[in-house]
This record gives sequence, structure tokens and C-alpha cells, in this order.
Amino acid sequence: QVHVEESGGGLVQAGGSLRLSCADSGRTFSSYAMAWFRQAPGKEREFVAAISWSASNTYYADSVKGRFTISRDNAGNTVHLQMNSLKPEDTAVYYCDLVDSDYGPFGYWGQGTQVTVSS
Repeated sequence: QVHVEESGGGLVQAGGSLRLSCADSGRTFSSYAMAWFRQAPGKEREFVAAISWSASNTYYADSVKGRFTISRDNAGNTVHLQMNSLKPEDTAVYYCDLVDSDYGPFGYWGQGTQVTVSS
């Protein structure tokens, strides 16, 4: 059974960095591609980054390309999102999920983790 838990969010000044983590106590991550999504107040949830099950392929939204890096540790059933050069427009609740071959989410959303970037 999938149980997703995101962590690592916080308040940071523009230009700063944060590292988000996503864990699955059900130990199912290693068989699936994984992705991070985010939802800002008043906006729809949007795709941020994805990584294949083997970590051989990654894919990023244009808005974060070159600033964010997704990685995974299948032995530890965790996925990470290193966020550098943060901007106020990165402020959102960040979620991770298992995704299909088109990076569509399966919907195993956790509570998310809040990222707030001050200007």
C-alpha cells in the first residue's frame, strides 16, 4: 500500500535553497517513475519534475529547469528535490506522487510541504 509523506519545506529568502524529501512507508517507490508537483494559492496543481524508476531519465518544467534537481534512492524509498536559486513565484505547497509513462499522477497525494520564498 502506498503512503506518501513529503517533508523539507520552509521559509527562505529569494536566491536561497531547500531540499525536499518524499518517503513511502509502503515501499513501492522503486517500481515507479516519481514526480514532484506544486500548487500555489488560487492556482491549479502543476508539474515540477519527474524521474524514471531507474533514475536514468529526468524531466523538468521550463520554469524550474537549471535550478531544481530531482533524485531518488530506491533502497531508501525516497525521492528528493533540490531547489536552488529560489524565486518568490516558487512559493507553493509541494507534493510528490507516483506517475505513469506520460508523467500523469496516480493520485497518492500526501499532505504536501509548504515552501515560501520571500522577496
